[in-house]
Amino acid sequence: QNRSGGPWAAQDTLDDGSAIQVSITQPSPEKLVIDFSGTGDQHPGNLNANRAIVNSVVLYVLRLMINEPLPLNEGLLEPIDIILPDGSLVHPYFGPDDQRNPAVVGGNTEVSQRLTNLMLRALGMSAASQGTMNNTLFGNDNFGYYETVGGGTGGSPLGAGAHAVHHHMTNTRITDPEILEWRYPVRLERWAVRTNTGGAGKHPGGDGMVRELCFTQPVTLTVLTQHRTQGPAGLEGGQPGTPGRQRVIRQDGTEEKLQPTDSRELQPGDRFVLETPGGGGWGVN
Repeated sequence: QNRSGGPWAAQDTLDDGSAIQVSITQPSPEKLVIDFSGTGDQHPGNLNANRAIVNSVVLYVLRLMINEPLPLNEGLLEPIDIILPDGSLVHPYFGPDDQRNPAVVGGNTEVSQRLTNLMLRALGMSAASQGTMNNTLFGNDNFGYYETVGGGTGGSPLGAGAHAVHHHMTNTRITDPEILEWRYPVRLERWAVRTNTGGAGKHPGGDGMVRELCFTQPVTLTVLTQHRTQGPAGLEGGQPGTPGRQRVIRQDGTEEKLQPTDSRELQPGDRFVLETPGGGGWGVN
């Protein structure tokens, strides 16, 4: 990397193979260019990030670089040129027909996490963290519930990654177990650190989480996740973290593997087991 003015670059793929790419240059001391050219086409599902989502990622990463308590406002982006290729999953086309416009819910939750990792890796600041919010939704005609679940953060030049935490773009906390079980037809059977899932390195990645829910009423379960096909990348010779995975265990013991984005109808006694990714390691051990 050319530390005086770039380019600093990184590329990766989403779980379905869609490309994400960034190149960062500093043509002058007063200007930074962040170019997402090379990122894949508008997504046919919901993994589309509009300009507001990308701006939020850029602001977040720049504030990490500066490490000062700067107020959030539009003026912070005045010296930043952000290049977004038209018709890509970071700049999808919105037309007059709302019924045909692209879905962005996964862009807000999942692509934002993946772009944050991408920029941090390009700048050499950190190996990839879990890169997902592990969105878990369940409900029936009487209620609906939605939570995001933490995982491991990436190792960095400053030290090892953190275990089993919400981080980066998540911006939420998880429901207390007592409140969850009191208000909803579910028992929290297990909630633990998923040990030895952070990538190895001089500064290893943090471990993910294990979360197991048992339902006492029929519900529809939906998951929206990333880093199930490959683990979060290491940096400077560090190893990737362990990919996440999820499955349903039926009352009769039958197991069903869930895809990164998936849904199931569950009955009383069925369990959902979520294992979140570990962060990538930094440096050669």
